Amino acid sequence: MPLRTRRLIPLIALAAGAAVLLLSGCAAWRIGQAVDLARQSEPLQQRPPDAVLRLLIVGDSTGVGTGASAPQASLAGLLARAYPRLHIDNRARDGATFAGVVDQLAGDERYDLVLIQAGGNDVIRLRSEDDMRADIDRATQLARARSDRVLLMPAGNVGNAPFFIAPASWLMTARARTLHALVRESAERHGAVYINLFKEAAVDPFVQQPGLHAVDGLHPSDAGYRFWFDELMAQAGLGDLLAPAR
Repeated sequence: MPLRTRRLIPLIALAAGAAVLLLSGCAAWRIGQAVDLARQSEPLQQRPPDAVLRLLIVGDSTGVGTGASAPQASLAGLLARAYPRLHIDNRARDGATFAGVVDQLAGDERYDLVLIQAGGNDVIRLRSEDDMRADIDRATQLARARSDRVLLMPAGNVGNAPFFIAPASWLMTARARTLHALVRESAERHGAVYINLFKEAAVDPFVQQPGLHAVDGLHPSDAGYRFWFDELMAQAGLGDLLAPAR
């Protein structure tokens, strides 16, 4: 398959998933903005010659950093800036579900840390609970084969995003709640770490601080990724692990 065609596939998938929700009241202009941001995004890689630790990032547009003003402002970029001696392989792709994460984890190369950022597309595309459970579990298993330390970091409460309005927002919140429960259970089964970004609307910073969303009302902005970075560091306790890479 030509490279140009492969690059278009996640954009088409994103547009298709969004089109399903257009009938529920989602604004067409926001869908266009989301597709534009995905087209412009590029997953950050970092391969310093003096690397002392190795990180593999897999996942969807949040792993790519879609919505950030530049790759350096994505979560991967913030990790790279804070830890210049951290080798980062980023296989995340816009539009990926947990089934896509399974494909991204192919191979047997070992890493000190694997970060999975996925789940939003499983929610938005209305994938069945059984399919989500199976794919989350398989992805976690494969990640644990790659590293002794695996972090599962699904996007927060998708229903709180300005991209959605009621009643679609209510459905997305219910589905996001289910997804997070499945991810948490898988993390417990396989000895991974679950990073909880799910919050109800009344206490969600992404609701209280609109600047945390990018212009499409769906992805995080630079400030949103900074918030996620702080949550990742706090909940996973990565300071000691990553300290040698400073």
